[in-house]
Amino acid sequence: MINPTPFLRELFEAAVKAADPMRTIPIALPAKPKGRVVVIGAGKASARMAEAVEAEWGACEGMVITRYGYERPCKGIEIVSAAHPVPDAAGEAATKRMLKLVSGLGADDFVLCLISGGGSALLTAPVSGVTLGEKQAVNEALLASGAPIGQMNILRKHLSLVKGGQLAAAAYPAKMLCLMISDVPGDNPADIASGPTVGADPDTTDARAMIEKFDIELPTSVTAALKSKSCVIPVDDPQLKHVENRIISAPSQSLKAASEIAKGFDVDVRNLGDDLEGEARDLALVQINMAKEIQSSLEQGSKPVLLLSGGECTVTRRGDGIGGPNAEFTLAAILALDGCRGIDILACDTDGVDGAAEVAGAIANAETILKANGQGVDAETELAINNAHEFFSAVGGQVLTGPTLTNVNDFRAILIQFVG
Repeated sequence: MINPTPFLRELFEAAVKAADPMRTIPIALPAKPKGRVVVIGAGKASARMAEAVEAEWGACEGMVITRYGYERPCKGIEIVSAAHPVPDAAGEAATKRMLKLVSGLGADDFVLCLISGGGSALLTAPVSGVTLGEKQAVNEALLASGAPIGQMNILRKHLSLVKGGQLAAAAYPAKMLCLMISDVPGDNPADIASGPTVGADPDTTDARAMIEKFDIELPTSVTAALKSKSCVIPVDDPQLKHVENRIISAPSQSLKAASEIAKGFDVDVRNLGDDLEGEARDLALVQINMAKEIQSSLEQGSKPVLLLSGGECTVTRRGDGIGGPNAEFTLAAILALDGCRGIDILACDTDGVDGAAEVAGAIANAETILKANGQGVDAETELAINNAHEFFSAVGGQVLTGPTLTNVNDFRAILIQFVG
């Protein structure tokens, strides 16, 4: 039998490594253009991306905004830190500086934009009439609502002076190449960091419908802003004609890297998709039921089976616990096992941060529940109050990586082995 913990950890490490900008930037980066070159960007991977750019081009002019703790040493590009997932004043000030930096560029100038997941919170420039505090309240409400990331970003674009193509428009008429690391299901460039270099539909109808669907309470100023003309740049606007958006890392590449490792162990790999969405606990139930059915068909000598999946789960906040979608997936999964042995689960965020906790996720199996029971920790109670991180902190199973310097979202692996 395969030793599950080191095996699953190796798969996760391979998935993260495949999306490291130091590997992907050199492949995607063209020769450095002549004339003035300005490098900008935002996201959890943006500092690492900037580091990779300067490794190829040498010192560059520019600045990127990354999450606190995700800084990297650069020769010329300024690294600015700000808060994520709820924006702060540092992010707002840095965004204003970035817009000023690219304003006034000419047609002979070149902008390299580096965008990764997390950029929606880090690029903060509220529309007129909306304060930073009100924008923070909106972000907190969105994170608690259980709304998919694509739905969240529809609203975020209309409340911003930088998202929905507005960063690219600010740099016009300069040429722009935007290199992106995708953390969104479907890899739509318009959804990555709310598409600061990608045009959007100015109609706010969808945003207002999403608010009603997920029963999100908004400040009066935000409601008023959604009734006003949106600032996003239409997709056919001439200000976007000099922009090329290119995805250089995506969840599918990381799943493929993990799959290749697993096949080396003579494992039957089944890829469930890199774009799965939905409530973490609901998706866990679906995948564990699938795993149990697969296990029931295994015989002595059968190959182990591995279920791989990516995407982005959501959590509807029901309690005041400390949790995240990957830890919640794992906790719900081991409860659904109902004592079934031979099935091990790992669910982690490739950026090293699951929700707002400095924990990538968790790895566990049916024995984790037995251990919890022995310590007087009730798994069902902890799940009910969204306290998955605290559960795994108490009984073991947390996956701690620190900043991975990339972000292709959730990585889930379920190993299924025959148990005689």
